Amino acid sequence: MKKLSRQKAILFLLPFILIVGALTYAAVQKSAPTTDEPIIAAFKKTYPASVSDAVELVTGKNGTMGHDMKPYTGGPMVGRAVTSLVKPAPPEQATPALSTKHSVEMIDNAKPGEVGVIVMEGTLDIAAMGNLMATAAKVRGMAGMVLDGAIRDIWDVRRMGLTIYARSASPRTAVGHYATVARNIEVNCGGVVVKPGDIIVADEDGVVVVPQDRAEEVLKKAQEIDAREKGMFPFIRQFKSLTKAIEKFNRI
Repeated sequence: MKKLSRQKAILFLLPFILIVGALTYAAVQKSAPTTDEPIIAAFKKTYPASVSDAVELVTGKNGTMGHDMKPYTGGPMVGRAVTSLVKPAPPEQATPALSTKHSVEMIDNAKPGEVGVIVMEGTLDIAAMGNLMATAAKVRGMAGMVLDGAIRDIWDVRRMGLTIYARSASPRTAVGHYATVARNIEVNCGGVVVKPGDIIVADEDGVVVVPQDRAEEVLKKAQEIDAREKGMFPFIRQFKSLTKAIEKFNRI
């Protein structure tokens, strides 16, 4: 009789034990420190505006995406790029599986801290991703996504806390209209070439692409710019003159 009562008690408490265990696991996962590679950690301490200037000074080319690439959810973001290219396709090729195939594979193979870059060639009216792909990106620990195209399910993506930069928003599906063609290839996103492994640095100002083969040089130059500007603020406050600060620091 006592054995039966003990079994009933265990069965009664089991759901509560499972819930507590799940909550504990979630808390541990949430609080677990994320270790960035040193160069990513360093870029997180820079201003994207300084990084934008630095890319041009180091490479001689613009590295900042077009003005309409804006944050729809989340905040600042830094991470290495992984890519997917999506092109117009006839309905028989734009099936539910093929319309997102390489984008899904890109997300499912992403490492924590990476930034997904999806290019919808030739349209801003069809969504590159929504809440399902966002859920996968979130649980993979991705830093966020950059979409040369539209985002949908914004309210749900915002709720789950994934950072998304996109050129537009639209509820339209890619199914029946578009199909992915490749992943982790060179793409043109927002007017800038992005290669897998390039470093994405983004905030409310916009999205900057740092070529991975020049990343150390760009970082050093961005840090120099940041340091110079930090010296300008107290100088401007002291002398109440931006003109004098520009003359002294050769920076605006």
